Amino acid sequence: MAVSIRLRREGAKNRPYYKVVVADSRSPREGRFIEIIGTYDPKKPGHNSTLKVDRAEYWIARGAQPSDTVRSLLKKNKKQGMSAPVAATPALAEPKPAPVTPPEASASMPEAT
Repeated sequence: MAVSIRLRREGAKNRPYYKVVVADSRSPREGRFIEIIGTYDPKKPGHNSTLKVDRAEYWIARGAQPSDTVRSLLKKNKKQGMSAPVAATPALAEPKPAPVTPPEASASMPEAT
């Protein structure tokens, strides 16, 4: 069975949205697939794709052939993955403890009879 990693078109007319799937190369574009490994939104500016890079590498190691677009998405996501831990380092700092609020003053107030 020849396996390919390719885009599966979703979305409305003039609003394309793609899912990155692992599928038998003989199945149609919106046909059966083996696994969904990511998404791609070409209309969104900036970082417009999510991809499980480890799953893509798993399938490539077993002979799956990525399409040209998926190959470029993999390259971009690998680059994003390399820079993400550096940017996430400040977020790993210890959180500041929450300020302690004094208990309600109702205990010190005399009750009205």
